[in-house]
Amino acid sequence: MSVWTDIARLATAINVCLLLGLGYVWGRNYLAVRTKHTLGLLLFSVFLLAENGLTLYYYLIDPDLSVWYSTKMPTIVWQATMTLHVLQTLGLAFLTWATWD
Repeated sequence: MSVWTDIARLATAINVCLLLGLGYVWGRNYLAVRTKHTLGLLLFSVFLLAENGLTLYYYLIDPDLSVWYSTKMPTIVWQATMTLHVLQTLGLAFLTWATWD
């Protein structure tokens, strides 16, 4: 397993945690104020959480794809994938900081 694989998996796991926190805050806010803006933020977190959760499942648990990701995926693809996951983590970290501030 390469470093790129580990970084991509770690970034995806962090994304799931950040999105759970954001979804909690935005869900609580939606229940309190019932505006389209808070509903949009809540749905954003739900959809992005589903995407990251499914990605993490494929990376770690799925019997077919987890083996393929670990052994047959070219390094250049892992580098690109890792870059996207890390950029998403940075964006979500900033969004979490702005939301919880």
